[in-house]
Amino acid sequence: MKKVISSLALATALAAGAAQAADLPSRNEAPVYVPPPPVMTWTGFYVGLNIGGEWENHSHGGWGWNGFDWVWGGPNFGNFTEGGVMGGGQIGYNYQITPMFVVGMETDFQGASSGGNREVDWFGTVRGRTGVTLLPQLLVYGTGGFAYGDVRLNTGAFFNGTLEQTTSGWTAGGGVEWAFMPDWSTKVEYLYVNIGGNNFGGGPFLPEQRVHAQTIRLGLNYHFDLFGTAPIVAKY
Repeated sequence: MKKVISSLALATALAAGAAQAADLPSRNEAPVYVPPPPVMTWTGFYVGLNIGGEWENHSHGGWGWNGFDWVWGGPNFGNFTEGGVMGGGQIGYNYQITPMFVVGMETDFQGASSGGNREVDWFGTVRGRTGVTLLPQLLVYGTGGFAYGDVRLNTGAFFNGTLEQTTSGWTAGGGVEWAFMPDWSTKVEYLYVNIGGNNFGGGPFLPEQRVHAQTIRLGLNYHFDLFGTAPIVAKY
């Protein structure tokens, strides 16, 4: 009888222990850490391509022989307007000072096809950029700096028909840039370019030509680090 009672007591104790163990919380693995998404930043290098249109105003002056005497035609001896297509590439660097303000530098080189007797075959710029972010992905900026280019004047019978000179000037403008996906952005940009050549050639006619070009272009940029790397968190 004692053995039976002892066995029942042991069974009861085991059952009670099992019930208490079942009531204990289960031991699960620690939750997996999910790092935050990368932070949008305009800081970094970029390269890109662009295409657009240009409208050139050529103002001419110079000395010429009128049949009786040397005369100065003045800075507006002739004004001519040309238009055409332009395209090229750009490379630059941005630095985001604050979440709202971005500064940078950009240089570009453009081929132009204006046609006619007065034209700019190519030009380039080296410019600073200053902008504000209306949204993290939307940058509105102004730009300005140094410009240079090839100025050509077809003179007919004078100087074998063509005068050409590489000369310099200045440029200013602005644009809007949109980061539409990681590492890629597109922009619409306006630039005013003022370059000119003084006293091409020699002989009986010493023309000078100044080009005032207005350009509107669409660009596509690849950024090497448009989205910053997420912070590194140690695992334990």
